[in-house]
Amino acid sequence: MTNNFAIPAQTVADLYRYRWQVELFFKWIKQHLRIKSFFGTSENAVKSQIYILVAIIKKRLNSKSELYKILQILSLTLFENAFLALLVTRMESRSDTAHTHNQLNLF
Repeated sequence: MTNNFAIPAQTVADLYRYRWQVELFFKWIKQHLRIKSFFGTSENAVKSQIYILVAIIKKRLNSKSELYKILQILSLTLFENAFLALLVTRMESRSDTAHTHNQLNLF
């Protein structure tokens, strides 16, 4: 808990709830990606390692999707019980059949 009595109880409860979500995320990573520990513990180090893991997943799935799209899928479905390969395949099939005739080409 905390000994800072100036913080409202709801704020303390919210902080612990957010921390618990982070703990669940790392537990999931360690269980499903067979990672025992991270090489760094700073925010940047963990983000870099997750980005590398997603790049490895992209290569193993032979995905044509950009890394940021796979990261978006992960961020939306992180705590769902679904196969990443299936989610990426669905996304790629939707983007292949999407109507883009009313979108501007930027490049």
